[in-house]
Amino acid sequence: MMMENIEELSPLRITPTVRALSSALRGKREDVHGSSRVNGDRVFPEPEKLWFKESSAKNLRNRDFLSPTTMLNTLYADGQVPPAVMSRVLSLRGSGVLPVAGGEVMGEGLRVRVDRAATFRAVLAGGAAEYLKPLSHRQGCVVLNCPALHPKSNTPSPDTMSLGQLRTVLLADHMGALLRRQGYAVSFCPTLPEDSDIISFLRALGIDWPTAPGNWTNEEREEKIQDSLEKSQYREREMERGRRASGGGGRKAEEGENEGALRINLKQVFQEEGLPGYDPSLGTCTVNRDGVSQLAQLDLSTTDCTAAMVTVLHATSCQDEFRQQQIAMLWRASGAKHTQRHLVCGPVKTPGSHLTAAQYLQLRRGQMKEASEMKYGDQVEGQTWEDIIKVMTSAAVRFELLSTVHTSPVTLDVKREGGVSTKGPRGGVFVMYNCARLHTLFDSYERGVEKGLYPEIPEDSQLDFSALKEEGEWLLLFNYLIPFSELLEQSGQALDSEGGGARVNIKTEQICKFLVSLSKDFSSYYNRVHVLGEPLPHLFNQMFCRLYLLRALRELYHSALDTLNLPPIRQL
Repeated sequence: MMMENIEELSPLRITPTVRALSSALRGKREDVHGSSRVNGDRVFPEPEKLWFKESSAKNLRNRDFLSPTTMLNTLYADGQVPPAVMSRVLSLRGSGVLPVAGGEVMGEGLRVRVDRAATFRAVLAGGAAEYLKPLSHRQGCVVLNCPALHPKSNTPSPDTMSLGQLRTVLLADHMGALLRRQGYAVSFCPTLPEDSDIISFLRALGIDWPTAPGNWTNEEREEKIQDSLEKSQYREREMERGRRASGGGGRKAEEGENEGALRINLKQVFQEEGLPGYDPSLGTCTVNRDGVSQLAQLDLSTTDCTAAMVTVLHATSCQDEFRQQQIAMLWRASGAKHTQRHLVCGPVKTPGSHLTAAQYLQLRRGQMKEASEMKYGDQVEGQTWEDIIKVMTSAAVRFELLSTVHTSPVTLDVKREGGVSTKGPRGGVFVMYNCARLHTLFDSYERGVEKGLYPEIPEDSQLDFSALKEEGEWLLLFNYLIPFSELLEQSGQALDSEGGGARVNIKTEQICKFLVSLSKDFSSYYNRVHVLGEPLPHLFNQMFCRLYLLRALRELYHSALDTLNLPPIRQL
């Protein structure tokens, strides 16, 4: 097939390839939409279930995509693929579709091999930039609200912040970076005093949170919110309160203690406005100063949103979810019509000890410094190493708290005698270490060029990418470079999804898991393959092809780490 046509259409993607393979296998039946259908006595499976992309090194040795025998038996009598269908599969083409080199029916099913040399060229020749950004550019404004940072009686402090609350802040920061990459205008709430301890703490973690001068107040907005709630149609009137109290309701004592307080019927809010997923026990809520303060901050954070669609994402702990649902409905009762979703985090457990966020960061930083000194000795000093240790500590903390599904609990090992190793395939330190190895590799190559050992990297048109035959090379391209754009897209898709109630579940753990898996496979390849070989002309083509691949991989690291607000470490 003509690879030139494929290159001109669009970047190669996994999902369009699977769809095209499914279409080829099903023929005209692919045009019929809906769930599984019966044609005669035969039930035809959904397109996305017909083919599987392989990912393990073992399976990638003989196939890249597989349609299992069970699927073939569903489609065809005795599982025999008709010659016309096989011809369609082998001549596959289309926008974003990977070129097919061959296919055959074996015991496990119909397996297809991709034209790897053509794919390497298509992906790497253009510098791989198209593979490092989301598939689409989205529009809209997202406000990431972090209840853990709203003042109760005083500005929050790292000495009182729990690890569960820290997890919500890191999650909000990560989501903000991800959504910005997809085109959303993103802002954060609340605004914090610029000279506060909490801002210094967040900056130590690489978090850039909005600030205001220490003497700044939001009183005008608070008064406006208070006035809106007093005039709200959902305000509980004295007569209604008296009837409910005389009826012996469970909140009678509380009402007696707060006689004359402003109360809002939250259950009426979400029932009348058709907002599913809110706790039916929300009932009636007494408006207090802290609540009004948070509503005023939310109002402030949305004032600069010029997009037609504004979504407020409340990143909250499971312990605070009920309170945050109250806040969301109070805001709605005050007249705010923005879409509100709740991103709820599970608890953080530290068996055998109790640490605040400040103590946890101090512990990890001390362990990182100790590990660096053990590995690099006396050279661990000065501002450069201070910056490295700061970034590595932030990476360790982020990966520990963000690598788990956000609704699930996280259990941390916070034994003081433990260490943070730069070796071993786990966590942010391992990821940063392998990113640094790529920078070291290219520094070594540049020094070789300066010494006259190697020529400059030539244009891609002068290279034969069929030289990339090592299984680790295809693994890095097929499992990481090509699918990355589709991975970036998922958080925006989840946010756009209609229905599902107040909660939104986003696969926030995927970037961390992606980077750890990438680092395992890159480390294995790097330890096995000598990239900068002998300076002999007949070896240069393969070396340059590998440098093209690893240069794209370096940019992939940068792009993925950027969604975690982690700058790459260029030396270790």
